[in-house]
Amino acid sequence: MPPETNSNPLINRLGTYRTTVTADETVKAYIPPCLPPNPELNLQPLQALIEKASLLLGKLNAITSQVPNVNLFLYHYIRQEALLSSQIEGTQSSYHDLMLHEVNEAISVPLEDVEEVSTYIAAIQYGVHRLKQEDFPLSLRLLRDVHAVLLTNTRGQHKQPGEFRQSQNWIGGTRPSNALFVPPPPEWLPEGLGALEAFMHETESNLPHLIKVALLHVQFETIHPFLDGNGRLGRLLITLYLLEKDVLTEPILYISLYLKRNQADYYRLLNEVRLSGNWEAWLEFFLEGVVQTCQSTLKTTQAINALILQDRQLLASQARKTQTSLQLYELLLLKPLLTIPYASKALALSQPTVTKAFQKLEALGIVVEVSGKQRGRFFAYSAYTALLSNPS
Repeated sequence: MPPETNSNPLINRLGTYRTTVTADETVKAYIPPCLPPNPELNLQPLQALIEKASLLLGKLNAITSQVPNVNLFLYHYIRQEALLSSQIEGTQSSYHDLMLHEVNEAISVPLEDVEEVSTYIAAIQYGVHRLKQEDFPLSLRLLRDVHAVLLTNTRGQHKQPGEFRQSQNWIGGTRPSNALFVPPPPEWLPEGLGALEAFMHETESNLPHLIKVALLHVQFETIHPFLDGNGRLGRLLITLYLLEKDVLTEPILYISLYLKRNQADYYRLLNEVRLSGNWEAWLEFFLEGVVQTCQSTLKTTQAINALILQDRQLLASQARKTQTSLQLYELLLLKPLLTIPYASKALALSQPTVTKAFQKLEALGIVVEVSGKQRGRFFAYSAYTALLSNPS
């Protein structure tokens, strides 16, 4: 069926609509034009913001080479992104819940919420590993593979993990006819996704990578190629693209905190692109998000490094320092919420030995017992978790 064209004078920047039937209702599905936008983008007013964002990304890259343990650093940032990106989709899990879950303790929110965060962590790690360690190109194939991990053993496991949708979906509303947005029909996906993949790798437009990835994110969300997980995967696409293009050396830029705080503007600007072709407003919003995220990450990283240095020096200065206390402290950097049985097993030490080490760290003010119970107690590296769970 040929597309029904729009009479707006900015026709080349706007999409078209195709009438389709889904759930026994006739709706108009939106088909976006190919990238890059036409008429071409006016980037001159954004040039200072582009330069500022690029400079801060360079500083972010530099700091990853300065931290004592970059893997530890990434371990927690990936978890924070997984939490925030999942919260945008409506899950209720907090950083505290995730830490409890990872040491096999009971949580106060639905288990499915925490499991969705855990699978998102696995999906991030999988995608980054394929790109950086296996040198696998960013492609539709990689996105499908990451999507399969994302939906493993979650509420979306029956929604074709790793497969582009073969049916019409919609966003918002209780049925297609009152939806906020109806993405393209499934028969158009091969054409649209093929064009999306081609734009990932084209060089003729000479667009800065930050601009290209901002365009890619909107186009991916507009196409909405999967039955579930499009929002999370579309946000992960930003990091994967910047990694492949060597704008980032480590997967450290995650803007979900910014998007969550400005969620209404985020959705409004996505819709403005579709309805009026206003790409420049979206680009300004996105670049500001990169700037704020970089500034926040730099500040938090410096604070974490200072805290770790301070507490390591405190432990080293003790006249009766023990190897067990040092081992327990290093474990707390990975799992800042711990129970005695979990630490005992992880360190291959007896529970009485670990209990004494916890008592020593507690006396130094490094950990706090937070359960308030005589049995089944757990300890938090509270100053550390405060920084990790509040990356602003």
